[in-house]
Amino acid sequence: MNIKVLYFLSALLLLSCNKDAKDTEIAGDNMANDIAKEEKRSIKELKEELKAKGYQTFDYIDEKTQDTIVMQQYFIAFLKRGNNRSQSKAEADSLQKLHLAHLGKMYEMGYADISGPFGDDGDIRGITIYNVPTLAMADSLANADPMVKFGRLEIEIHPWWAGKGLPLR
Repeated sequence: MNIKVLYFLSALLLLSCNKDAKDTEIAGDNMANDIAKEEKRSIKELKEELKAKGYQTFDYIDEKTQDTIVMQQYFIAFLKRGNNRSQSKAEADSLQKLHLAHLGKMYEMGYADISGPFGDDGDIRGITIYNVPTLAMADSLANADPMVKFGRLEIEIHPWWAGKGLPLR
């Protein structure tokens, strides 16, 4: 094969690849713009949806990234040692099963996002974070727990703010 033909074909291939790279870059820029528009629209829609359901929110602008973070009010319930701890082991075990079933149901229904016990033997036995619009609703759900009904646990609830949709690390 003639060296000139080889150079010509190589140049043609290089130009073709460069054009594809530019097309891909342009498509990537357009996609990034579309994603940015979708995120802005989604934040607005998210806030409208939360407001319509009665949730309290505010915007937080991350200074580093300039991202808008929607902060939502949740309710954190501290499950504290109750005054009625006189159950037998079998009764306490049965209440524990009912307690875990209640917390599982709260999670499945979307009312609770995180629940768990503390690792020590202190007066505060665990927490549940309720994803509901009002303190009254969180209080009602927390007090429906069989452990609370029987007095083995008591509830103390506080409003708590967190970034909507941000994961634990």
